[in-house]
Amino acid sequence: MENQETPKLGNQLCFPFYVIAKEITGMYRPYLEELNITYSQYLVMMVLWEFERLTVNQIGEKLYLDSGTLTPLLKRLEAKSYIVRHRKKEDERVVEVFLTEEGNQLQKKACIIPGKMQDKLNLSEDDLVALKETINKLLIKIESKK
Repeated sequence: MENQETPKLGNQLCFPFYVIAKEITGMYRPYLEELNITYSQYLVMMVLWEFERLTVNQIGEKLYLDSGTLTPLLKRLEAKSYIVRHRKKEDERVVEVFLTEEGNQLQKKACIIPGKMQDKLNLSEDDLVALKETINKLLIKIESKK
């Protein structure tokens, strides 16, 4: 027989993750407003700064986003002249995304954000590494269950 006790918010693993994600995203907001981008756009830009040129599908895989969510983000970044999108000549169904010079310049401004966030969270480098390792282990377990 299943446990019939009413679920309690404080006993749920998902709730602290939800709150942390919401609060950390909010902590990024003032830094990202200076760059005129949202947190979601920042994630896209970080992937492009790392890999320079990716397809929409590759970006989606890295960020766990479907094309329906990603396409409006890319359109807004393109309107800000940070990226350009082109269909591949070999396969017009595939859209490649490239950084513009403005997008590359934005990277220089964004480099200060991780340090500011670490200071704001008041976590040591060791604490951050341990936390990221734990979260990544959980993500791997979740991915293996799909």
